[in-house]
Amino acid sequence: MDKGRAVFRTYTTLARGLSALPEPVAQGVGNAVGEALFHLRPASRATVAANLQRVLGPDADPADVDRWAKRAFKAYARYWVDGARLPGLATDKVAKRVHIDGLAHLDEGLAAGRGVILALPHVGSWEYGGAFMATRDVRMTAVAERVEPVALFDYFVEQRAAMGLTIVPLDPSAGSTLLATLRAGELVGLLCDRDIEGNGIEVEFFGEATTMPAGPATLALRTGATLLTGAVYSGPGRFHHGVIEPPIDTTRTGSVRQDVARLTQEVAARLERLIARAPDQWHVFQPLWLADREEATP
Repeated sequence: MDKGRAVFRTYTTLARGLSALPEPVAQGVGNAVGEALFHLRPASRATVAANLQRVLGPDADPADVDRWAKRAFKAYARYWVDGARLPGLATDKVAKRVHIDGLAHLDEGLAAGRGVILALPHVGSWEYGGAFMATRDVRMTAVAERVEPVALFDYFVEQRAAMGLTIVPLDPSAGSTLLATLRAGELVGLLCDRDIEGNGIEVEFFGEATTMPAGPATLALRTGATLLTGAVYSGPGRFHHGVIEPPIDTTRTGSVRQDVARLTQEVAARLERLIARAPDQWHVFQPLWLADREEATP
Protein backbone atom coordinates (compact mmCIF):
# COMPACT_ATOMS: atom_id res chain seq x y z
CA MET A 1 0.00 0.00 0.00
CA ASP A 2 1.41 3.41 -0.99
CA LYS A 3 1.73 6.24 1.51
CA GLY A 4 -1.20 8.25 0.14
CA ARG A 5 -3.61 5.34 0.40
CA ALA A 6 -2.36 4.60 3.93
CA VAL A 7 -2.95 8.21 5.01
CA PHE A 8 -6.44 8.16 3.50
CA ARG A 9 -7.41 4.90 5.18
CA THR A 10 -5.96 5.95 8.51
CA TYR A 11 -7.85 9.25 8.58
CA THR A 12 -11.18 7.86 7.38
CA THR A 13 -10.98 4.94 9.80
CA LEU A 14 -10.30 7.30 12.71
CA ALA A 15 -13.15 9.58 11.60
CA ARG A 16 -15.60 6.68 11.49
CA GLY A 17 -14.39 5.48 14.87
CA LEU A 18 -14.82 8.90 16.48
CA SER A 19 -18.29 9.19 14.96
CA ALA A 20 -19.31 5.81 16.39
CA LEU A 21 -18.10 6.47 19.94
CA PRO A 22 -20.35 8.09 22.54
CA GLU A 23 -19.67 11.81 22.40
CA PRO A 24 -18.04 12.15 25.86
CA VAL A 25 -15.72 9.23 25.03
CA ALA A 26 -14.76 10.72 21.66
CA GLN A 27 -14.00 14.07 23.28
CA GLY A 28 -11.98 12.32 25.95
CA VAL A 29 -9.93 10.59 23.27
CA GLY A 30 -9.34 13.91 21.54
CA ASN A 31 -8.28 15.53 24.79
CA ALA A 32 -5.77 12.75 25.46
CA VAL A 33 -4.38 12.92 21.92
CA GLY A 34 -4.00 16.71 22.17
CA GLU A 35 -2.05 16.45 25.40
CA ALA A 36 0.15 13.68 23.99
CA LEU A 37 0.98 15.73 20.89
CA PHE A 38 1.87 18.69 23.08
CA HIS A 39 4.58 16.59 24.70
CA LEU A 40 5.65 14.63 21.59
CA ARG A 41 6.05 17.56 19.16
CA PRO A 42 8.46 20.07 20.72
CA ALA A 43 8.93 22.02 17.46
CA SER A 44 5.19 22.56 17.04
CA ARG A 45 4.89 23.38 20.73
CA ALA A 46 7.56 26.07 20.38
CA THR A 47 5.79 27.59 17.36
CA VAL A 48 2.44 27.67 19.14
CA ALA A 49 4.06 29.24 22.20
CA ALA A 50 5.74 31.90 20.02
CA ASN A 51 2.39 32.74 18.40
CA LEU A 52 0.58 32.88 21.73
CA GLN A 53 3.30 35.08 23.23
CA ARG A 54 2.22 37.82 20.80
CA VAL A 55 -1.44 37.42 21.74
CA LEU A 56 -0.81 37.34 25.49
CA GLY A 57 1.74 40.14 25.39
CA PRO A 58 5.52 40.44 25.80
CA ASP A 59 5.23 40.46 29.61
CA ALA A 60 3.32 37.16 29.79
CA ASP A 61 4.98 34.64 32.08
CA PRO A 62 6.59 31.78 30.06
CA ALA A 63 4.87 29.23 32.31
CA ASP A 64 1.50 30.81 31.54
CA VAL A 65 2.28 30.78 27.82
CA ASP A 66 3.15 27.09 28.10
CA ARG A 67 -0.17 26.36 29.80
CA TRP A 68 -2.03 28.21 27.06
CA ALA A 69 -0.09 26.22 24.47
CA LYS A 70 -1.15 22.93 26.04
CA ARG A 71 -4.76 24.10 25.95
CA ALA A 72 -4.28 25.02 22.28
CA PHE A 73 -3.23 21.46 21.42
CA LYS A 74 -6.28 20.10 23.22
CA ALA A 75 -8.56 22.61 21.50
CA TYR A 76 -7.14 21.64 18.13
CA ALA A 77 -7.81 17.97 18.87
CA ARG A 78 -11.40 18.91 19.75
CA TYR A 79 -11.67 20.71 16.42
CA TRP A 80 -10.83 17.48 14.60
CA VAL A 81 -13.18 15.40 16.75
CA ASP A 82 -16.02 17.85 16.12
CA GLY A 83 -15.21 17.86 12.40
CA ALA A 84 -15.35 14.05 12.25
CA ARG A 85 -18.70 13.90 14.04
CA LEU A 86 -20.44 16.93 12.54
CA PRO A 87 -21.51 15.35 9.19
CA GLY A 88 -23.53 12.77 11.11
CA LEU A 89 -25.19 15.25 13.46
CA ALA A 90 -28.89 15.86 12.83
CA THR A 91 -29.80 19.31 11.52
CA ASP A 92 -31.97 20.11 14.55
CA LYS A 93 -29.09 19.31 16.89
CA VAL A 94 -26.75 21.58 14.94
CA ALA A 95 -29.29 24.40 15.24
CA LYS A 96 -29.64 23.86 19.00
CA ARG A 97 -25.91 23.71 19.65
CA VAL A 98 -24.95 26.98 17.97
CA HIS A 99 -25.78 30.50 19.09
CA ILE A 100 -24.48 33.43 17.07
CA ASP A 101 -24.51 37.05 18.19
CA GLY A 102 -24.78 39.59 15.38
CA LEU A 103 -26.72 37.48 12.88
CA ALA A 104 -28.59 40.62 11.87
CA HIS A 105 -25.40 41.92 10.25
CA LEU A 106 -25.29 38.83 8.02
CA ASP A 107 -29.00 38.96 7.22
CA GLU A 108 -28.82 42.64 6.29
CA GLY A 109 -25.82 42.02 4.07
CA LEU A 110 -27.56 39.17 2.23
CA ALA A 111 -30.73 41.25 1.86
CA ALA A 112 -28.68 43.95 0.08
CA GLY A 113 -28.22 41.46 -2.76
CA ARG A 114 -24.50 41.88 -3.44
CA GLY A 115 -23.30 38.96 -1.37
CA VAL A 116 -21.46 38.79 1.95
CA ILE A 117 -17.80 38.09 2.69
CA LEU A 118 -17.19 36.74 6.18
CA ALA A 119 -13.50 37.05 7.12
CA LEU A 120 -12.60 34.46 9.74
CA PRO A 121 -9.60 33.50 11.88
CA HIS A 122 -8.61 29.87 12.45
CA VAL A 123 -10.50 29.91 15.75
CA GLY A 124 -12.83 27.33 17.27
CA SER A 125 -14.87 25.56 14.60
CA TRP A 126 -15.82 27.57 11.53
CA GLU A 127 -17.41 24.42 10.07
CA TYR A 128 -19.96 24.41 12.89
CA GLY A 129 -20.82 27.97 11.92
CA GLY A 130 -21.20 26.95 8.27
CA ALA A 131 -23.39 23.99 9.21
CA PHE A 132 -25.54 26.31 11.34
CA MET A 133 -25.93 28.71 8.40
CA ALA A 134 -27.17 25.79 6.30
CA THR A 135 -29.97 25.20 8.84
CA ARG A 136 -31.10 28.75 7.96
CA ASP A 137 -30.96 27.96 4.21
CA VAL A 138 -27.76 29.97 3.79
CA ARG A 139 -25.03 27.96 2.10
CA MET A 140 -21.49 29.16 2.71
CA THR A 141 -18.77 28.79 0.09
CA ALA A 142 -15.23 28.59 1.50
CA VAL A 143 -11.73 28.11 0.12
CA ALA A 144 -9.51 25.31 1.39
CA GLU A 145 -5.86 24.48 0.80
CA ARG A 146 -5.45 21.20 -1.04
CA VAL A 147 -4.13 18.30 1.02
CA GLU A 148 -2.53 15.10 -0.13
CA PRO A 149 -3.56 12.53 -1.16
CA VAL A 150 -6.23 13.78 -3.56
CA ALA A 151 -8.67 11.18 -2.23
CA LEU A 152 -8.42 12.70 1.23
CA PHE A 153 -9.11 16.22 -0.06
CA ASP A 154 -12.11 14.89 -1.99
CA TYR A 155 -13.30 13.20 1.19
CA PHE A 156 -13.09 16.51 3.09
CA VAL A 157 -15.06 18.24 0.33
CA GLU A 158 -17.77 15.56 0.42
CA GLN A 159 -17.99 15.65 4.21
CA ARG A 160 -18.40 19.42 4.25
CA ALA A 161 -20.95 19.24 1.47
CA ALA A 162 -22.97 16.97 3.75
CA MET A 163 -22.88 19.80 6.34
CA GLY A 164 -24.14 22.34 3.78
CA LEU A 165 -20.74 23.84 2.95
CA THR A 166 -19.30 24.30 -0.54
CA ILE A 167 -15.51 23.98 -0.59
CA VAL A 168 -13.46 25.54 -3.37
CA PRO A 169 -9.83 24.38 -3.69
CA LEU A 170 -7.16 27.06 -3.38
CA ASP A 171 -6.02 27.32 -7.00
CA PRO A 172 -6.06 29.93 -9.82
CA SER A 173 -9.77 29.33 -10.53
CA ALA A 174 -10.89 30.01 -6.95
CA GLY A 175 -11.21 33.77 -7.50
CA SER A 176 -13.67 33.48 -10.38
CA THR A 177 -15.79 31.01 -8.40
CA LEU A 178 -15.95 33.37 -5.44
CA LEU A 179 -16.83 36.33 -7.68
CA ALA A 180 -19.70 34.36 -9.17
CA THR A 181 -20.91 33.35 -5.71
CA LEU A 182 -20.96 36.96 -4.50
CA ARG A 183 -22.61 38.23 -7.68
CA ALA A 184 -25.35 35.69 -7.01
CA GLY A 185 -25.87 37.39 -3.63
CA GLU A 186 -24.54 34.49 -1.57
CA LEU A 187 -22.15 34.01 1.36
CA VAL A 188 -18.39 33.49 1.09
CA GLY A 189 -16.36 32.55 4.18
CA LEU A 190 -12.62 33.20 4.03
CA LEU A 191 -10.11 32.09 6.65
CA CYS A 192 -7.61 34.92 6.37
CA ASP A 193 -5.22 35.02 9.33
CA ARG A 194 -2.61 32.97 7.42
CA ASP A 195 -0.98 34.06 4.18
CA ILE A 196 -0.70 30.58 2.69
CA GLU A 197 0.37 31.68 -0.78
CA GLY A 198 2.90 34.21 0.55
CA ASN A 199 1.73 37.11 -1.60
CA GLY A 200 -0.44 38.97 0.89
CA ILE A 201 -0.57 42.52 2.23
CA GLU A 202 1.78 43.55 5.03
CA VAL A 203 -0.13 44.47 8.18
CA GLU A 204 0.53 45.11 11.83
CA PHE A 205 -0.86 42.22 13.87
CA PHE A 206 -0.52 42.12 17.64
CA GLY A 207 2.15 44.79 17.34
CA GLU A 208 4.36 43.08 14.77
CA ALA A 209 4.58 42.86 11.00
CA THR A 210 3.08 39.96 9.09
CA THR A 211 1.15 39.49 5.86
CA MET A 212 -2.49 38.58 5.31
CA PRO A 213 -4.41 37.63 2.18
CA ALA A 214 -5.81 40.50 0.13
CA GLY A 215 -8.78 38.38 -0.96
CA PRO A 216 -11.50 39.70 1.39
CA ALA A 217 -10.71 43.35 0.68
CA THR A 218 -10.23 42.86 -3.05
CA LEU A 219 -13.47 40.91 -3.47
CA ALA A 220 -15.42 43.48 -1.43
CA LEU A 221 -14.12 46.36 -3.55
CA ARG A 222 -14.76 44.54 -6.84
CA THR A 223 -18.30 43.38 -6.05
CA GLY A 224 -19.71 45.78 -3.47
CA ALA A 225 -20.30 42.80 -1.17
CA THR A 226 -20.74 43.40 2.55
CA LEU A 227 -17.47 42.70 4.39
CA LEU A 228 -17.91 41.19 7.85
CA THR A 229 -15.61 39.61 10.43
CA GLY A 230 -16.55 36.88 12.86
CA ALA A 231 -15.62 33.66 14.63
CA VAL A 232 -17.26 30.55 16.07
CA TYR A 233 -15.90 29.45 19.46
CA SER A 234 -16.10 25.90 20.82
CA GLY A 235 -17.89 25.64 24.13
CA PRO A 236 -19.23 25.79 26.68
CA GLY A 237 -19.50 22.02 26.68
CA ARG A 238 -20.90 20.65 23.45
CA PHE A 239 -22.22 24.05 22.41
CA HIS A 240 -20.66 26.68 20.13
CA HIS A 241 -20.87 30.45 20.41
CA GLY A 242 -20.42 32.62 17.34
CA VAL A 243 -19.86 36.34 16.90
CA ILE A 244 -20.47 38.37 13.75
CA GLU A 245 -19.22 41.95 13.96
CA PRO A 246 -20.70 45.02 12.23
CA PRO A 247 -19.74 45.55 8.57
CA ILE A 248 -16.48 47.22 7.62
CA ASP A 249 -16.88 50.48 5.72
CA THR A 250 -15.63 49.70 2.21
CA THR A 251 -16.20 53.17 0.78
CA ARG A 252 -13.42 54.01 -1.68
CA THR A 253 -10.98 56.60 -0.32
CA GLY A 254 -7.90 56.22 -2.53
CA SER A 255 -6.35 53.99 -5.18
CA VAL A 256 -7.30 50.33 -5.34
CA ARG A 257 -3.93 49.38 -3.83
CA GLN A 258 -4.37 51.86 -0.97
CA ASP A 259 -7.92 50.72 -0.25
CA VAL A 260 -6.97 47.05 -0.28
CA ALA A 261 -4.15 47.77 2.19
CA ARG A 262 -6.42 49.85 4.44
CA LEU A 263 -9.21 47.28 4.52
CA THR A 264 -6.81 44.38 5.09
CA GLN A 265 -5.34 46.23 8.08
CA GLU A 266 -8.87 46.77 9.43
CA VAL A 267 -9.59 43.05 9.04
CA ALA A 268 -6.33 42.28 10.91
CA ALA A 269 -7.31 44.58 13.78
CA ARG A 270 -10.68 42.89 14.09
CA LEU A 271 -9.17 39.41 13.97
CA GLU A 272 -6.89 40.45 16.84
CA ARG A 273 -9.93 41.06 19.02
CA LEU A 274 -11.60 37.82 18.00
CA ILE A 275 -8.48 35.75 18.69
CA ALA A 276 -7.82 37.48 22.02
CA ARG A 277 -11.23 36.31 23.26
CA ALA A 278 -10.01 32.68 23.21
CA PRO A 279 -6.26 32.44 22.49
CA ASP A 280 -6.21 28.71 23.18
CA GLN A 281 -8.73 28.12 20.37
CA TRP A 282 -6.52 29.78 17.76
CA HIS A 283 -5.38 26.92 15.51
CA VAL A 284 -2.21 28.30 13.93
CA PHE A 285 0.68 25.87 14.22
CA GLN A 286 2.96 27.54 11.68
CA PRO A 287 5.32 30.53 12.02
CA LEU A 288 3.08 33.53 11.37
CA TRP A 289 5.03 36.75 11.80
CA LEU A 290 7.67 37.87 9.30
CA ALA A 291 10.46 37.66 11.90
CA ASP A 292 9.57 34.04 12.68
CA ARG A 293 9.25 33.08 9.03
CA GLU A 294 12.72 34.47 8.31
CA GLU A 295 14.17 32.41 11.16
CA ALA A 296 12.42 29.27 9.85
CA THR A 297 13.82 29.74 6.32
CA PRO A 298 16.96 27.62 5.80
